[in-house]
Amino acid sequence: MTEHPTDGSGGGYPLPARSLTSLFEEAVAQWPERPCIDFLDRKWTYREIGDLVTRAAAGFRRLGVTRDTRVGLCLPNTPYAVICYFAVLKAGGTVVNFNPLYVEREIEHQIRDSGATVMVTMDLKLMLPKVQGLLGRTSLKTVVVCPMAAILPFSKALLFRLFKRGDLAPWTSDANHVSFARLTAEATPIETPAFDPTTEVAVLQYTGGTTGTPKGAMLTHANLTANAEQIRLWIPDGAIAAGQPRMLGVLPLFHVFAMTVVMNFGLRMGAELILLPRFELDQVLDTIERKKPTLFPGVPTIYTALNAAAAKGKRDLSSIEFCISGGAPLPLDVKTRFESLTGCRLVEGYGLSEASPVVTCNPVTGETKVGSIGLPVAGTTVEVRTPVTSTQLLGVGERGEICVRGPQVMLGYWRRPEDTADQLRDGLLRTGDIGYRDADGFVFLVDRIKDIIICGGYNVYPRVLEEALYQHEAVEEATVIAVSDRYRGQAPKAFVKLRDGAETTPEDLKVFLAGYVSKIELPREIEIRDSLPKTMVGKLSKKELIAEEIARDTAEAVGDRLHDDTSA
Repeated sequence: MTEHPTDGSGGGYPLPARSLTSLFEEAVAQWPERPCIDFLDRKWTYREIGDLVTRAAAGFRRLGVTRDTRVGLCLPNTPYAVICYFAVLKAGGTVVNFNPLYVEREIEHQIRDSGATVMVTMDLKLMLPKVQGLLGRTSLKTVVVCPMAAILPFSKALLFRLFKRGDLAPWTSDANHVSFARLTAEATPIETPAFDPTTEVAVLQYTGGTTGTPKGAMLTHANLTANAEQIRLWIPDGAIAAGQPRMLGVLPLFHVFAMTVVMNFGLRMGAELILLPRFELDQVLDTIERKKPTLFPGVPTIYTALNAAAAKGKRDLSSIEFCISGGAPLPLDVKTRFESLTGCRLVEGYGLSEASPVVTCNPVTGETKVGSIGLPVAGTTVEVRTPVTSTQLLGVGERGEICVRGPQVMLGYWRRPEDTADQLRDGLLRTGDIGYRDADGFVFLVDRIKDIIICGGYNVYPRVLEEALYQHEAVEEATVIAVSDRYRGQAPKAFVKLRDGAETTPEDLKVFLAGYVSKIELPREIEIRDSLPKTMVGKLSKKELIAEEIARDTAEAVGDRLHDDTSA
């Protein structure tokens, strides 16, 4: 068990630089007969997945994949995502993660920026046509097509072929299209090119970063294995029962949080990965009751949904022993309710793509602090510095930009030296988040620099308002954005989803908030909705709401001009 220092550093625990391929191969060698993946009731052992990785790596090599080759993975949570991830790395290539729900324009941008020449995707209409349309128009030369039916249990595969044929995209095997069966046809092992894990890029993880422009964070083998090890060290001996851990993987593996905390960390632990292709509440609840997972990384909206469902009827969630929540602030009410339902410890962590991603986490045992994102993980230093300039180190309780040093911090942004120089200064990663450290070393976030609302010259932090709204018993979800205000420049507007059966009004919520925030921080408007937009990972998303407000402002401005012209 690691001891958690309180000086802003994660301690001096040595984290050896190693490759992801060695992490995977050691897991296969240590637990060959353990279940490795359970996908919709079909299981593969570590030995079977290891064999498929070896075969796929040889197949990728035949397609020309070696060092400096970028290979896109446009896949939902399936065995293919795990197999092809490690096979690309074993062949010497670099993985480029793609969101399979992206529209063709978004996929095209990422292919052009990364220079990916091979793409792996499914034989589904939702995915394959978008990728096929980019052959010949971009650097993309080959599409590896993975059939959905081939990874289902026999009965489900039969039903899929009978009743889901309309979901399949037609394609023909040719020079540009390779089936997964053809990719894995030969078992001749290949040698992985020798490389330095501290400089060899394993994954290009695309992110809006701290500036909003999509760009590829260059995560090395050493970055990613260090982060998996940092999570392992964070969990005290005895916090997880003896036997094989079972990891519920509903967060998408193409997202950096799940890539590290579900897949890489799960394999480092010898866990059985129980993969679900998407978050469907009833399916998740049934899976927990039937498969008895012990580890369940998630985001607050997932735990909120589980709490609400369990409140309606008794569901057995008691198998879960350890959960880490990331991606968004974890409301105290959500945490305490979930812990009472499961008996497990739900801890909040913090990270970003540029740090592989985990930077801090609340202790699994002992003291945690309400509203804190915890302490730095092993080998990590968190500093609070003057925003933008990062020149001055600030003291306890002083608010500034959170900056990070550690073995998990990226090399930089792919082909963007100016952005890299701006975000990485002498190994110090500027996160774009405003926060502070207390006297015990716990880190607290205030908000994103870019999300701060300048209201009549006064800084209003959406996170403060959101946390206050979560204190209301009727509120299930809440998010706050900036809207234009002709008098104050900007003003906060809150969007709220109520719990099932709960009733309140925007006026009542404003009265409630007056007991938590100052008058200037009060939202100009509170809008109650049946649902709030979310990202693929399940985080509440502000960009759709911001776009709505901009469109509304534009329409009103046009209407005003038309009215003025008519009046004239």
